[in-house]
Amino acid sequence: MDNIKNNYCVIMAGGVGTRFWPMSKTSRPKQFIDVLGIGKTLIQMTFERFTNICPPENILVVTNEIYKDLVLEQLPLMKENQVLCETARRNTAPCVAYANYKIKEENENALVIVAPSDHIILKEDEFVANVKTALKAVKENNWLLTLGIKPSRPDTGYGYIQFIDKKVYSDDHLKKVKTFTEKPNLEIAKSFLESGDFLWNSGIFIWSLKSIMGAFEQHLDDVDSLFKKGTGIYNTDAEEDFIGKTYAVCRNISIDYGIMEKAKNVYVLAVDFGWSDLGTWGSLYSIRNKDKNENAIVGDNVMLYDTKNCIVNVPDGKLVVLQGLDDYILVEEDNTLLVCRKDDEQQIRQFVNDVKVEKGEKFV
Repeated sequence: MDNIKNNYCVIMAGGVGTRFWPMSKTSRPKQFIDVLGIGKTLIQMTFERFTNICPPENILVVTNEIYKDLVLEQLPLMKENQVLCETARRNTAPCVAYANYKIKEENENALVIVAPSDHIILKEDEFVANVKTALKAVKENNWLLTLGIKPSRPDTGYGYIQFIDKKVYSDDHLKKVKTFTEKPNLEIAKSFLESGDFLWNSGIFIWSLKSIMGAFEQHLDDVDSLFKKGTGIYNTDAEEDFIGKTYAVCRNISIDYGIMEKAKNVYVLAVDFGWSDLGTWGSLYSIRNKDKNENAIVGDNVMLYDTKNCIVNVPDGKLVVLQGLDDYILVEEDNTLLVCRKDDEQQIRQFVNDVKVEKGEKFV
């Protein structure tokens, strides 16, 4: 990739990961956990992945201020100035606006990748090649580009992107976006798969700094003008105080809803690099190794009888004997035990809310 010094990456790492409770808790969400049991946390894997695309000093992590020390501890190559601390949860558009102005102070010619910190990508080489294709495309065109995953099933947990099947670029996998659809019901998801012109929305974006800042001015001027007031303050000692005041008054809105669904210059690159957004225990189950009865087990003292299709996640040394379970999630972490049907995993968020109300914050 020519001129790698213009490549920047913004890693979004502010989420709490409620659906991975009790392994993921407010004090240590899933992006800071070694969920695959390979000795690396999700954010460490994400950071390493992007060092193949841009210099480590051009990688920014946007996170909640309470996770600043965790980020610096897990990513020792990062300097404090590269960790952008949000003082309130305001969704993805303010986080991108903050990063835009931070990068602009340094390099107005930047090409920027925005990516979540907690995705699994199994084919790293393919991913890097796809991102380089996307960077080249946005350098040459005023495009807002997203990576779209070829769907393997009618999943109702993902957003979908419909593309116009017409050649627009030298790479045939790059198409103009027609529509975005947030998490459809099963019937609609099935019809999307049958039509063949829909992709899953990966939530990974690539654009030039000029293009995304122009889009903010056009579609989210209220958010943009708040962060614009900090020109000259970014990368100084006054930044923290300014951001605290800005987040207090900034509205909560996603980059998808605020810009991508409204802009006319949105394109998608269809990719297939072994992706999972790791949103649920079920998605983790699908990529973990399984025994002959299709059980995915973490824990060195687990004994199973007449048990199949389960995901079991318990501390090493803990003796666990299970009999007669089929299609269950069983997780123990820090004095908390969850047993839940895989089909009902969307209820875990509700369980967490109930625990918070009835048992207090210490368990969540």
